[in-house]
Amino acid sequence: MDYLPLFHNLKNRPVLLVGGGEQALRKARLLTSAGARLRVVAPIIHPELAALAQSPARREYREIDLDGVQLAVAATNNSTVNACVAKDAQQRGIAVNVVDAPELCTVIFPAIVDRSPLIVAVSSGGVAPVLARLLRARLESLIPAAYGRLAQLAGRFRQEVKRTLQAPAQRRIFWEEVFQGRVAERVLAGQENEAQRLLQEKLQEKQADATGEVYLVGAGPGDVDLLTFRALRLMQQADVVLYDRLLPADILDLCRRDATRIYVGKRAAEHVVAQEQINQMLVRLAKQGKRVLRLKGGDPFIFGRGGEEIEQLAAEGIPFQIVPGITAASGCAAYAGIPLTHREHAQSVRFVTGHLKNGSCDLPWADLVSPAQTLVVYMGLGGLPFICERLIAHGRAAATPAALIEQGTTAQQRVISGTLADLPEQAARQRISAPTLLIVGEVVKLRERLAWFNPSS
Repeated sequence: MDYLPLFHNLKNRPVLLVGGGEQALRKARLLTSAGARLRVVAPIIHPELAALAQSPARREYREIDLDGVQLAVAATNNSTVNACVAKDAQQRGIAVNVVDAPELCTVIFPAIVDRSPLIVAVSSGGVAPVLARLLRARLESLIPAAYGRLAQLAGRFRQEVKRTLQAPAQRRIFWEEVFQGRVAERVLAGQENEAQRLLQEKLQEKQADATGEVYLVGAGPGDVDLLTFRALRLMQQADVVLYDRLLPADILDLCRRDATRIYVGKRAAEHVVAQEQINQMLVRLAKQGKRVLRLKGGDPFIFGRGGEEIEQLAAEGIPFQIVPGITAASGCAAYAGIPLTHREHAQSVRFVTGHLKNGSCDLPWADLVSPAQTLVVYMGLGGLPFICERLIAHGRAAATPAALIEQGTTAQQRVISGTLADLPEQAARQRISAPTLLIVGEVVKLRERLAWFNPSS
């Protein structure tokens, strides 16, 4: 981050503006709209600018002009004068902005969307101001003018909400529901009295209901772009995040920044937190009034133990939502260029896990060897030699195409193709490591023509 965005309170505070032309006038309009007491210095001053200033000084700039000001702005067409203002201000520790010279600035004027008291500022750090203005224009069309009135309504009720809802988490939930629900809709429709009545009703309801909620969310197979809109919205609302081992950092970073994060990852024979403890944790946190995000890789209902977790929530009467994610089979196969079904090669697909609850790999082998079926094995790397051997022993041809996908959909994706006979030896030689997905079937042959994702290129 090149600049830390801050909002400066200039109400009734002195600001020095050096310059008297059109550029200075544009800055003056912004500064006075923010309540600044404007001190303007320039040999020639635009009449409108002079009217905005308090006792404008028609002369050259002097260092003494900086006495007592909170901010200095240099907006002349003389680079020497501008540089002098910047140097003097920085020596005094005064924030300074120089028009069209970001290298001399300690603060930058952003492009502004004004929905007071709601303010949105966009800046490129002086590198591409036209781009910032274009983005502001887009935001102007997306943010209704009534949002200012909505913010004012919230301001009138802020202290009452604080008195009524003692816990910060409760207040956060309340306001998010207000800003995304019927209260906001009534304000946008110009029905502010009705909006106020609905807000009061909602506050009374929220005071009586202190129960939290659990969001069971599938984060997909790894590529952050595969998150659903709903997943992202709930990730930004949650107070607590329970996350798994396979979640990439760029996905976890999309959760609300001040949310508490609890790692509950698992790998074969190594459980940081037992499943039963996770179930109990979800219940306990929700009963504390928190919104709890259970964030899982892939889809929570496909070998994600999501069913076990919501069973206990349902038994305890805890509200919950479920957001499906793109499961590894769909995501990894697509990124590897392997269609799971194809009219000429596979009319069905079967998902199995290579790591069962009791630690064994005792699968219904006779059901998995149909030549017109694609077999997808989750968590099968550890038992890969055994899985391939069992499939061959139960009738699947040793020459059946098979592929192992490592870290599918990510920049680290690797795909090893071979047959049931030689894939285990290839995986060992190339040191494939989890997470992986095994795909067995004639559709694997199509990868040679359909592969499109090449993260190394």
